Amino acid sequence: MKSQLKNKILAIVLTSVGVTASAQNVQLHYDMGHVLNGNLTSRPSVTTTVEMFKPDAWGSTFMFTDINYQRDGVEGAYWEISREFHVSKNKQWAVHVEYNGGLSSNEKTWDATRFQHAVLAGGAWNWHSADFTKTFSLQAMYKYYFKNRHYGARPFSGFQLTEVWSIHFLNRLCTFSGFNDLWYDPNVNGKLIWLSEPQFWFNLNTIKEWDKINLSVGTEVELSNNFVWNDQGQNNRFYAIPTLALKWTFN
Repeated sequence: MKSQLKNKILAIVLTSVGVTASAQNVQLHYDMGHVLNGNLTSRPSVTTTVEMFKPDAWGSTFMFTDINYQRDGVEGAYWEISREFHVSKNKQWAVHVEYNGGLSSNEKTWDATRFQHAVLAGGAWNWHSADFTKTFSLQAMYKYYFKNRHYGARPFSGFQLTEVWSIHFLNRLCTFSGFNDLWYDPNVNGKLIWLSEPQFWFNLNTIKEWDKINLSVGTEVELSNNFVWNDQGQNNRFYAIPTLALKWTFN
């Protein structure tokens, strides 16, 4: 499953200044995992991501959906929805609640398998520079996994630490952004899963006379340990998987 990447970076900026504009974008990623790794030949090669963020007087709501494709159609889907509530006057501190889950299908039998879905709750600290060219968020959350009857996974409790950053430079022509997730899972080696997805974008609407072209061209690199399932049915390795990507942002 590609991308837990969230457009939290924009959410941090908008929430911290209390603006009321919403934001949406659609991303298209061509995943190089099946080309660069011989044991990831069944990995979907295309993923689309739809994101939405909307702030309000109490905080903000964010949700996104990833849809993965094989040559003959949709292979699986994953989605997250989260809500933050301001708890400080400067709007840097917030209560964060979240749900995530999804499903994938067996390429040979097309039997659908649900992921072990989870709910999270905790706190968030959001920061930005004076000109908003740099943003950072830190979240510490309790995480509860529900029972999954499809493959006998038992419910369990854990934690998740998340850091999200964004840096704009060259008059916002370029954006370097991403996140780090670290969470507890007793079913993997070391009982920890790590996932990070740094992105680099060229924002074409910053070019003179291209201001109405809200297209960004770039790449994402999925860095993970104990996260990606390979062709042998194992998820106990480190992987670095790049994509070629396009993103259209709706004003």
